[in-house]
Amino acid sequence: MVALMLAAVAATCGRAQLHDKFYSESCPSVEDVVRKEMVRALSLAPSLAGPLLRMHFHDCFVRGCDGSVLLDSANKTAEKDAQPNQTLRGFGFVERVKAAVEKACPDTVSCADILALIARDAVWLSKGPVWTVPLGRRDGSVSISNETDALPPPTSNFTVLTQLFAAVNLDAKDLVVLSAGHTIGTSHCFSFSDRLYNFTGMENPSDIDPTLEPQYMMRLKSKCASLNDNTTLVEMDPGSFKTFDTDYFKLVSKRRGLFHSDGALLTDPFTRAYVQRHATGAFKDEFFADFAASMIKMGNANPLTGSQGEIRKKCNVVNH
Repeated sequence: MVALMLAAVAATCGRAQLHDKFYSESCPSVEDVVRKEMVRALSLAPSLAGPLLRMHFHDCFVRGCDGSVLLDSANKTAEKDAQPNQTLRGFGFVERVKAAVEKACPDTVSCADILALIARDAVWLSKGPVWTVPLGRRDGSVSISNETDALPPPTSNFTVLTQLFAAVNLDAKDLVVLSAGHTIGTSHCFSFSDRLYNFTGMENPSDIDPTLEPQYMMRLKSKCASLNDNTTLVEMDPGSFKTFDTDYFKLVSKRRGLFHSDGALLTDPFTRAYVQRHATGAFKDEFFADFAASMIKMGNANPLTGSQGEIRKKCNVVNH
């Protein structure tokens, strides 16, 4: 039943520009090729699932889902060179998947579509939902570092989050649902350490974020020794960071969300109610269906289609 519902959502959300059968004749094996590479990679490095999901997210929020996050720049002015993308991982893996797809179907499948399929499989292989991915995106040729201002920072409050999500046609429900992508993966201390040290600039040990649950804060302090810790990684969903589940909502409901943006979900009545409902763990299928629907909706953010853009031969460089 859930699978049928997700297929219907996919068809509805992608109908205007994208289609789940887009490669049915030109490259019918594309999903199998991507899935095979994903199974191989995550069997060796399951912690890669979170970063690969995040990469699709970071692609779609800047210029739409056009693969621009993958482009290199000789003078370091591309999206991947910007501070919000400095911690992205998996670029080399995306190139390996692209090479495998090119071998099966030369000059046919875009890097933007490959990212969307990789993100879906990252979730599914982490025991999360599966959905039908509308396809037909083409690759952009422009990647500008300062345009990453469109990415929602982990320091955002609810007002900023809703504004940035609305810019890509995502609403408050999409915000709370997609935030649960934090159920898999890790984060560097510097993305949240201002909650632990020097929260208001007072520069004393007691200057902490009062909205963070005290015991959890102390646990984080034991891992992140200072504001200057740029290397330590912390699980975003302690205990099950390799499994896509509803534990994220349990953490947020207890004021143990890692980022400001996680805690911000408790400051709005609608998103707080969603968090509290799914913190019970009793509505897993509902959340999985919601996540699939929001991912499809995000993946339909301003794609290049038809004769727009190009099909890159390699994901990190334009063809000409």
